[in-house]
This record gives sequence, structure tokens and C-alpha cells, in this order.
Amino acid sequence: MVSTEYERRIAARFAGFDQDGNGWIDRADFNAAAQALLAEFAVTARSDKGQALYAGAEAFWQGMAGIADRDGDQRITREEFVTGAVKRLRDNPERFAEIARPFLHAALAVADPDADGRVTVTDAARALRVLHVPAGIADATAAALDADGDGTVTETDVIQAFARYFTVAE
Repeated sequence: MVSTEYERRIAARFAGFDQDGNGWIDRADFNAAAQALLAEFAVTARSDKGQALYAGAEAFWQGMAGIADRDGDQRITREEFVTGAVKRLRDNPERFAEIARPFLHAALAVADPDADGRVTVTDAARALRVLHVPAGIADATAAALDADGDGTVTETDVIQAFARYFTVAE
């Protein structure tokens, strides 16, 4: 796959982070994602799970800003995301997974009402839809995360898939 195709795919993934659709990614987008997940799964912001999700969102924002906010204005434009993310993600995909881990861990905890470390495929799809992934894609993605076919998804499944999604030219 040519570099420009990879860059096009990364640019399309920008929209998943730009929760309010204003053309840039900022801290508010990460907070909006956390707020939407908490509302969907009826978890209060002041609960331990809610606090962990907001802390994870902040850590994810800080990591993302460190990767892509080249001008330091606390906004990541589409161009910054494409140029900053493409190079840095290709150079070090594990780092991207690590900056996302606190948010993904907390998001899965919010979607895991029995706290067994496994989220149903249905709830994984629900979480993706809340994060503005189109329904058909959310359902297919959640099903694909269930590699062993047991109807559940684990943190390891999600983190590995997340890193591949952003770092591998598919």
C-alpha cells in the first residue's frame, strides 16, 4: 500500500476522535467521549469507574497531543494528525497502544457491569456506537474482536486491535 493511501486512512480515522465535528481534536473531545460512555452505561462521573474514565481520557489526550500537536496550541488539526500520527505511529506502534491503554481500560470497565474483565460483544458494539462509529461498522468490529467466539471481548483484544487499526496499513 502506498504511503498516501495509508495517510488517507489515518485522516479518515481523525473523525473518530473529533467528537464534536469542529475540525480539530482537543481535550473537550476526549471529555465528551468519556461523558457519552458514562451516560450510555449509566455510570456516574463521581464513581470510581467514572473518575478512572476521565483520568484515562486526560492521559490519552496528553499522549495524543504529545504525538501530534506540533504548534502547541492544544488542538490537533487534521493535517497535524495525519503528518504527526503517521510518522510517530509507524515508528512506535506500541507507544500509541500505551497512551490509549488507560482510557481503553477504563472504558471497558464502564461497559463491564459484573467487573469480570470481559465485555459482551453487544456492549462493545454499544460503546463503539456511542463513540460515533456507524452502527454496522461498530457491530462488525465488536464481533471481530471476539477472536475465540465466546461472545466476549477482553482488554488485550481491544488494545491490540486499536493499535493495529491506527498503525497498520490495511
